[in-house]
Amino acid sequence: MKIVVLADLHGNMEATEALERELEKIQPDDVWFLGDAVGKGPESDKTIDWAREHCSHWIAGNWDRVLNLYPDYNAWFIKQIGPERLAWLESLPLEDELEISGIRFRLVHGRFMDPMYLGEDPDEKLMEGFRFKDGRPDANGLICADTHTPFIRQLIGGYAINTGSVGNNLGLARAHALLLEGERGPGPLKISFLSVPYDNRKAAEKADLYPDLPKKEAYQREVTMGIYSR
Repeated sequence: MKIVVLADLHGNMEATEALERELEKIQPDDVWFLGDAVGKGPESDKTIDWAREHCSHWIAGNWDRVLNLYPDYNAWFIKQIGPERLAWLESLPLEDELEISGIRFRLVHGRFMDPMYLGEDPDEKLMEGFRFKDGRPDANGLICADTHTPFIRQLIGGYAINTGSVGNNLGLARAHALLLEGERGPGPLKISFLSVPYDNRKAAEKADLYPDLPKKEAYQREVTMGIYSR
């Protein structure tokens, strides 16, 4: 069984389509989306539609939920996305679970429900991510996103994994996603990351077609250099 878990498309269709081509080669049995289809990049409407078409399970991220909380600040994205897509984002859960090879993972974006989990966080903080907020029994693994930087940590009793970002990965400006290969019941589990190159310059140039894109220069720096810009 092959499962891909991905997140943080952030309106970057160049990166999203590069990852799609890799998924066509891998032919996963399931694709999970861990939030943040929108924001930052110029084509949030298209990345939402891609997630809806190509993924079979969805979780909301902080950008997905924050748009309507600050409508004036996010007016450009809200107008592009439109009311039907916004309603879909609002309908998404904030946590879910996935079991493979006998390991039960809690899946969450990070923020809006949890804190942002960093690769250098103490074990105790990462293990808090094993605990469901809706009363389900604790998991023995955490898969999250939000930081735009992939990591895997073995902890007491389980793993903490971050998928990295498809459209806005930091440190290395490639499209990243998580690949799990295992069994439907107890068995071996292979955990690896997809690191897919894409045309970063074209992604940055596409933003120039949208002159009113908020913080356009910061986005262009992020997708070409992998350096976070405020």
